Amino acid sequence: MTENTRNMTVLVTGATGRTGSRVAASARAAGLTVRPGSRATGFDWDEPSTWRRALAGADAAYLAHPVDVGSPAATEAVGALAREAVRLGVRRLVLLSSRGEEQAAPTEEALRSSGADWTVVRASWFAQNFSEGPLVEGLRHGELVFPAGEVREPFVDVRDIADVVVAVLTGGGRFTGREVEVTGPRLLTFREAVAEISAATGGAMAFTPVSAREYGEVLAGFGVPAEEVAFLVGLFGSLLDGRNSHLSDGVREILGRAPRDFTEFAREAAADGAWKT
Repeated sequence: MTENTRNMTVLVTGATGRTGSRVAASARAAGLTVRPGSRATGFDWDEPSTWRRALAGADAAYLAHPVDVGSPAATEAVGALAREAVRLGVRRLVLLSSRGEEQAAPTEEALRSSGADWTVVRASWFAQNFSEGPLVEGLRHGELVFPAGEVREPFVDVRDIADVVVAVLTGGGRFTGREVEVTGPRLLTFREAVAEISAATGGAMAFTPVSAREYGEVLAGFGVPAEEVAFLVGLFGSLLDGRNSHLSDGVREILGRAPRDFTEFAREAAADGAWKT
């Protein structure tokens, strides 16, 4: 941490979410003052009238939009919030983006063109997507049905994402104007990941691959709106085509250490009861 960041106040959007909660914890551990941004604290991505109060007096912000970063809604909101932040003097902005997602390019460009001192952190598939969120219920009942085929992914621990974000925020401008890609240390198929979770829990879990279209039908059956289903089907059809089947060294470059391994994640999540029914 540099001298001029010791008293930094950081707005963390999505502060109760998968990454935001970890960014907040990592920032506090680094001695930063965290301003949680969530509906519970009066911040709402869908209500621009709530942004000024959240931003005023902050030194930096972590931007994690609740809708996929590749959606038009995210592009519009991130661009507008970034411009408002710059207008209020909050120039240091870090955006969570998705590695290999072509649809995210407009949102990243909206940040770049805002006039901010920006950094984009592009993350691979979260390890915690298996322990938090919509995939958990299937695993708790012994089966993950998902349109991933046998593609290999470098699953990244969200705690590493958080540590990278905080290091970037406190790096004294060394990472301004850069895109940083973060992944885990090795490639696993979803089937192999489920097998590791199964070993960690001592239970029997299976992975059943389906097509993106078939998965869309499942989502529609759960009541997901048709427009969102269409977006997700297109996203999974492209993002899980093997384009991310390689490692990136962002974690080691920024933090000077190896990323956390999936086995470590699975054992810790199992010990915490993530997959207990």
